[in-house]
Amino acid sequence: MPGLTLPTVHPLPASDLKTGIGLGAEIRGADLNNLSDQQFEVIHNALYNHQVVIFKGQGALTPKAQYELTNRFDQSSTSYGHGKTLDVKRSILHPDLKTIPHQPQVQVIGNGHVPSFEGLENIKLKHPHHRTFHKDPVPIEEDLNVTRFYRWHIDAALYDLNPPFVTTLMAVSVPKGRRQLLRYDDGTGDEMEVPLGTTAFASGYKMYDILSEEQKEFVRTTKVQYAPHPYVWMSSAKALSDGLGLHSEGLELPESELPLIDESKIQILPMVWKNPVTGALALQVHPCAVQKLHLKDGTIIDDLAEVRRIVHDLQRPGISPKYVYAHDWEEGDLVLFHNRGVIHSVVGAFAEDEVRIFRQCNLAASVPPTGPDA
Repeated sequence: MPGLTLPTVHPLPASDLKTGIGLGAEIRGADLNNLSDQQFEVIHNALYNHQVVIFKGQGALTPKAQYELTNRFDQSSTSYGHGKTLDVKRSILHPDLKTIPHQPQVQVIGNGHVPSFEGLENIKLKHPHHRTFHKDPVPIEEDLNVTRFYRWHIDAALYDLNPPFVTTLMAVSVPKGRRQLLRYDDGTGDEMEVPLGTTAFASGYKMYDILSEEQKEFVRTTKVQYAPHPYVWMSSAKALSDGLGLHSEGLELPESELPLIDESKIQILPMVWKNPVTGALALQVHPCAVQKLHLKDGTIIDDLAEVRRIVHDLQRPGISPKYVYAHDWEEGDLVLFHNRGVIHSVVGAFAEDEVRIFRQCNLAASVPPTGPDA
């Protein structure tokens, strides 16, 4: 279209230094409430090249426009990425999300009491705190100063529904003023200073790239079987201190206590997913939801402790502090992240009166992830 001004893409200053593949970019000059096809093409390509893209000053973005932007990445997709998981009260996701009545594909997350928001009245939002999920939490006296990665994950049901291509996160209200020390507490001494309530991202591409050649061969030829109804299955289990998986203590719910299981809906996915634009390979695993590994020679590793050890050993180098992008949220920030190319984690501990309101949207994809040989 003659005279059309296209958005511009600005890689984050440290992105190439930290990852070598461009984790993070800011996009400027996009009217997301009135997005043309040509403008969307710039955003689409930026997402698949930089994995996390940031739009500043988007306070006027409506929930409808947020849904429509998310949907443009896969217009055959309409249902929320976790389907009806929110209806299952035993799911670990149940307390964390509220659905906007007039735009049910968009969820509200945050912290504190909110009298009224987008048709929701008198709601109490609960920021996920590692104390509820980690086996050995930070001592209570350090709670407001020291934090952890809550749970590294992919936004995906991992049962029945395909993992979403993209998640959009919109910051409506953001408490400011404090920073926290994030500790891995895994014996390595790793730690990093982070903004209060940051969202942390790690690149599956970097995670793959830094593996040995032997490990690369293993992950390219291995598939991951996820537990049925994984967020109910793991509801009694406790996480490792670095948030990258679970302790194996036999606390997972047996199949007899899960919702009805349809064997055809259990997901067995490649361990490595191919970027649809660049062709790059990402080690892309939800470490808390894994149950079995299917090896190239037909062997199935079903010892849960061993499965978790293997996956943790493969992923842990990729969440080292030098590879993590911790976004410093400001009100009006809209962040899109490539849900098939990064893993991410909630971080932080808020005081009760620190009110935080975010809108989140992701949609179950119409097709499964592409493996390395496709």
